[in-house]
Amino acid sequence: MTTRDQTLGQIIRGYGQRLYGFIRGRTANDADAEDILQEVWYQLSRLAGLEDIENINAWLFRVARNKVTDRYRKRQTELLEDMNFENEDGETAFQEILLADFNTPETEHLRELFWEELFAALEELPAAQRDVFVWNELEDQTFQEIADRTGENIKTLISRKRYAVQHLRRRLANLYEELINY
Repeated sequence: MTTRDQTLGQIIRGYGQRLYGFIRGRTANDADAEDILQEVWYQLSRLAGLEDIENINAWLFRVARNKVTDRYRKRQTELLEDMNFENEDGETAFQEILLADFNTPETEHLRELFWEELFAALEELPAAQRDVFVWNELEDQTFQEIADRTGENIKTLISRKRYAVQHLRRRLANLYEELINY
């Protein structure tokens, strides 16, 4: 066994439980958390300059957070594809632009801009508000499921989500206007 393999083994043993707990708190189920944890370990194992990492703790948790965010983006795209693209008046909603089958440079740019802005706005939220919004909207969990998992009161969770939605509406209002006037 090489020194590199020993170092990787020590890192995995030393950080495995904490990293799994961090990821599990941000995912819908154990299987997703285990998948993301494996992706983190794989990325670590592929790293050429392992000894060059100054703070392995920060590196691991940053990679884990990025992997969770990537999973949300993928999940959000899948959920949005199931939505109806017309409002009650039969007018086209902005989701049609984001999910249109035609791929022009303009629609691709709008899609990328939307996702960047959404995730940037989510990062501005306090963790408790962001988590409730993500679990309920992006992972499709009920408030009861979230309450059972976190031990929080359902009314508290609803309030946190309301604050998150208000922030996102304010933060994304200009982008929304650009999309519907596209």
